[in-house]
Amino acid sequence: MQAFLEYVVKGLVAHPEAVTVTPVVKDALTIYELRMHPDDVGKVIGRQGMTINAIRSLLLAGSAKKGLRCTMEIIEDKKQQPPA
Repeated sequence: MQAFLEYVVKGLVAHPEAVTVTPVVKDALTIYELRMHPDDVGKVIGRQGMTINAIRSLLLAGSAKKGLRCTMEIIEDKKQQPPA
Protein backbone atom coordinates (compact mmCIF):
# COMPACT_ATOMS: atom_id res chain seq x y z
CA MET A 1 0.00 0.00 0.00
CA GLN A 2 2.93 2.34 0.64
CA ALA A 3 4.19 1.94 -2.93
CA PHE A 4 0.68 2.65 -4.24
CA LEU A 5 0.44 5.89 -2.25
CA GLU A 6 3.89 7.03 -3.37
CA TYR A 7 3.02 6.34 -7.01
CA VAL A 8 -0.28 8.22 -6.91
CA VAL A 9 0.95 11.23 -4.94
CA LYS A 10 4.19 11.64 -6.89
CA GLY A 11 2.12 11.71 -10.07
CA LEU A 12 0.06 14.63 -8.75
CA VAL A 13 2.70 16.96 -7.33
CA ALA A 14 5.24 19.36 -8.83
CA HIS A 15 8.02 18.26 -6.44
CA PRO A 16 7.91 14.43 -6.43
CA GLU A 17 11.38 14.19 -4.88
CA ALA A 18 10.02 15.79 -1.69
CA VAL A 19 7.26 13.19 -1.17
CA THR A 20 7.76 10.71 1.67
CA VAL A 21 5.31 8.11 2.93
CA THR A 22 5.97 6.71 6.40
CA PRO A 23 3.88 3.84 7.80
CA VAL A 24 2.99 4.02 11.49
CA VAL A 25 1.35 0.91 12.99
CA LYS A 26 -1.06 1.42 15.88
CA ASP A 27 -2.82 -1.73 17.05
CA ALA A 28 -4.35 -3.25 13.89
CA LEU A 29 -4.40 0.06 11.97
CA THR A 30 -1.64 1.33 9.70
CA ILE A 31 -1.51 5.10 9.32
CA TYR A 32 0.51 6.35 6.38
CA GLU A 33 2.02 9.75 7.16
CA LEU A 34 2.40 11.75 3.96
CA ARG A 35 4.96 14.56 3.86
CA MET A 36 5.54 16.77 0.84
CA HIS A 37 6.61 20.22 -0.34
CA PRO A 38 4.28 22.88 1.12
CA ASP A 39 3.31 24.12 -2.36
CA ASP A 40 1.97 20.66 -3.28
CA VAL A 41 -0.41 20.17 -0.34
CA GLY A 42 -3.28 21.90 -2.13
CA LYS A 43 -2.86 19.70 -5.21
CA VAL A 44 -3.14 16.53 -3.15
CA ILE A 45 -6.14 17.79 -1.17
CA GLY A 46 -7.94 19.08 -4.28
CA ARG A 47 -11.08 21.17 -4.50
CA GLN A 48 -13.21 20.64 -1.41
CA GLY A 49 -11.04 17.62 -0.53
CA MET A 50 -12.16 15.57 -3.54
CA THR A 51 -8.68 14.30 -4.47
CA ILE A 52 -7.63 13.28 -0.96
CA ASN A 53 -10.98 11.57 -0.38
CA ALA A 54 -10.59 9.62 -3.64
CA ILE A 55 -7.07 8.50 -2.63
CA ARG A 56 -8.34 7.47 0.82
CA SER A 57 -11.19 5.49 -0.77
CA LEU A 58 -8.76 3.61 -3.03
CA LEU A 59 -6.46 2.95 -0.07
CA LEU A 60 -9.37 1.68 2.01
CA ALA A 61 -10.61 -0.65 -0.75
CA GLY A 62 -7.13 -1.97 -1.56
CA SER A 63 -6.25 -2.60 2.07
CA ALA A 64 -9.60 -4.28 2.80
CA LYS A 65 -8.99 -6.63 -0.11
CA LYS A 66 -5.75 -7.69 1.59
CA GLY A 67 -7.42 -7.94 5.00
CA LEU A 68 -5.72 -4.83 6.39
CA ARG A 69 -6.92 -1.55 7.89
CA CYS A 70 -5.15 1.52 6.55
CA THR A 71 -5.61 5.27 6.46
CA MET A 72 -3.46 8.26 5.59
CA GLU A 73 -2.73 11.70 7.00
CA ILE A 74 -0.95 14.69 5.52
CA ILE A 75 1.73 15.88 7.93
CA GLU A 76 2.71 19.53 7.57
CA ASP A 77 6.08 20.28 9.11
CA LYS A 78 6.23 23.67 10.78
CA LYS A 79 9.82 24.24 9.61
CA GLN A 80 8.84 23.95 5.94
CA GLN A 81 6.04 26.52 6.07
CA PRO A 82 6.78 30.05 4.86
CA PRO A 83 6.82 32.79 7.49
CA ALA A 84 3.50 34.50 8.23
